Amino acid sequence: MILAHYYQDSDIQDIADYIRDSLGLAQEAAKTQADIIVFAGVHFMAETAKLLNPTKKVLMPDFRAGCSLSDSCPPDEFRKFREAHPDHVVISYINCSAAIKAQTDIICTSSNAIKVVESVPKINPSFLLLIKFRSLGCKKTGRDLLFVGRACMVHEIFIGKITKLKALHPEALFIAHPE
Repeated sequence: MILAHYYQDSDIQDIADYIRDSLGLAQEAAKTQADIIVFAGVHFMAETAKLLNPTKKVLMPDFRAGCSLSDSCPPDEFRKFREAHPDHVVISYINCSAAIKAQTDIICTSSNAIKVVESVPKINPSFLLLIKFRSLGCKKTGRDLLFVGRACMVHEIFIGKITKLKALHPEALFIAHPE
């Protein structure tokens, strides 16, 4: 089975069995009967496919394919941060490494991040998060949040460009992914 992220070139998408976002690809990987999964994406995506398919072979065409968001939070730093806040609920965005997922209480996606944050009882109002949840709109929850790691460099670049474009075209409709 060949899985390709939406960000892949059209030549790769043309030969893929499934083209989805990272969550959709994980769901396809979980359902497959294939013995070998070729994952045209980044490390954390292939790791997630392997976690869901421990007896299957998962291959990455380019092992250098990384994610600045995932890379911004090394597991040892995350462990130290978590140890410094032992009473906190740990929520990590799905776009993190398997080593971070192993240290996490709850994994969220871009589509359910706000609901996940709101689902934790307010008796424990602080959270450790892998990414800046302002990128996922979680500041809307009104909860006291702590952050570790940084945001995706690509999405951070978008902020400046979008701000300039909106100033030039104030009446333009703007639609964005929750990230």
